[in-house]
Amino acid sequence: MCGMPQQGPERSNARTRPRPDASMSLLTEIMEHSLDDGYAEAARRPDGARGHRAGARLLAAVGLAVAALIVTVAATEAHDAAPTIAKERDDLIERVDAETDQADDLHDEVDALRDDLDARRAKALDNRGAAALDRLGLLSGATAVEGPGIKLVVDDAADTSSGSGDGARQSTGFSDTGRLRDRDLQRVVNGLWAAGAEAVSVNGQRLTALSAIRAAGDAIVVDNRPLAPPYTLLAVGRGKDLSDAFQNGADGQYLYVLQENYGIRTRISVQDNVTLPAAAGLTVRNAQPVSPAGKGTP
Repeated sequence: MCGMPQQGPERSNARTRPRPDASMSLLTEIMEHSLDDGYAEAARRPDGARGHRAGARLLAAVGLAVAALIVTVAATEAHDAAPTIAKERDDLIERVDAETDQADDLHDEVDALRDDLDARRAKALDNRGAAALDRLGLLSGATAVEGPGIKLVVDDAADTSSGSGDGARQSTGFSDTGRLRDRDLQRVVNGLWAAGAEAVSVNGQRLTALSAIRAAGDAIVVDNRPLAPPYTLLAVGRGKDLSDAFQNGADGQYLYVLQENYGIRTRISVQDNVTLPAAAGLTVRNAQPVSPAGKGTP
């Protein structure tokens, strides 16, 4: 029996039509997943976890608020105290200036009295006694002197501030701050004496055997009078010979080391004539006049 040939299933030649919103896949994704996965995960967590996070955020906010309050209070107190501190500083500066002016007036009065005393003494003594007294005055620093000599100017390093904070002088160690210290100036003065100086002054202050060079904070004090840089030293002596002897000596080399390593500024020059004032005051503590018999008084 002949059968009819079997035919396979019919295949449609028509292509599957695309979705009408296929070109808007990004918009579709946004519509179908409007909540970010991270937020969705947080939303699915138990209420306890969300509460813990909320509590942590609250504690952090409280901590920031407390810190801000502390800073605000401190700033307010500092602002309120600033005028008081400034006034106290101005009052202190005014007092220092007044005391300095008073000291200068007293020094002028001492100079006037000394001149009057010298005039009266010269009138009372004969020529021989006056000459001997003048020589003693020259050696002791009691009278003004002039003659050939040198001028030595020593200053702090160029980048050294004179403030009270950074750049403040350290009390120990070498001159690593760029400031000349009291013991540096002591060495320079001793070097001038050793080189043959007959009289020395610093910033107009005549030095004697009883002079003291000390430090008071950042200032150098000579015989209780504060000096400010630059420090000008005048020395009476044999100009060129005095200059060479000082610079080639140990203390002159010490000053050279300060200049080369720490920026201390120095300059030295030979002078045909320098004038040094008399010392402000000479207080003899132990010396006594010799009695006519050649023995000291009891």
